[in-house]
Amino acid sequence: MRISVVIPAHNEEAFLPGALRAVLHQTLPAFEVIVVDNASSDRTREVAEGFGVRVVSCSKKGVAYARQAGLLAARGEWVAMTDADSLPLPTWLQSLAQRAEGALALYGPLRFYGVSSLEAAFSEWGYRVFLNLMALMGRPNLAGANMMVLKEAALKAGGFPPVEAREDVLLGWRLKELGVVRYVPEALVLTSPRRLKGGWGRFLARQVRNLLGDPRGYFGEDGERGK
Repeated sequence: MRISVVIPAHNEEAFLPGALRAVLHQTLPAFEVIVVDNASSDRTREVAEGFGVRVVSCSKKGVAYARQAGLLAARGEWVAMTDADSLPLPTWLQSLAQRAEGALALYGPLRFYGVSSLEAAFSEWGYRVFLNLMALMGRPNLAGANMMVLKEAALKAGGFPPVEAREDVLLGWRLKELGVVRYVPEALVLTSPRRLKGGWGRFLARQVRNLLGDPRGYFGEDGERGK
């Protein structure tokens, strides 16, 4: 199995090194690692090149466009996605690969790092409950920070739709119409709490609006990814 790992990045010079170290130290090595430089004005490209990974340019700003550029550029049969502010556990790819047979897409849970132990536990277990409920409803909730798709199937489904946010969820729902989309609870990814800047209430309200189809302002008023 050849897995390409894609990391979209817009002005992520501060977070990107951690994500790349985590991806490059997997128990199941990736076939390739691709950083999609999404119109960055900082040293994102230089940081990625310093790690020796592939860098793909995407001049149209927006995470959906960056994910789609990475999907198209990937040379592996499978394409795993995570974010520049996220830290996949060392067994992340191995856990996804072990459950890939017969599936078109796989996804796992997230947990905030850099917060109190109570907040970290709440973020993980609350999200796990949510993922299980969505799966029971036949609505798999793929997250760009923790997902893997069969490239051929993702392209057949139309790839990532050009929306401000929720592109990962929408692709997952399309793939569900074509075949099996599988939740892998052991494939945990840690992610930064930067979108908690306005507090838990604002964060949860934004998630609900996004899930209901209104992604406006998901990344903040200025469109940045929670900075």
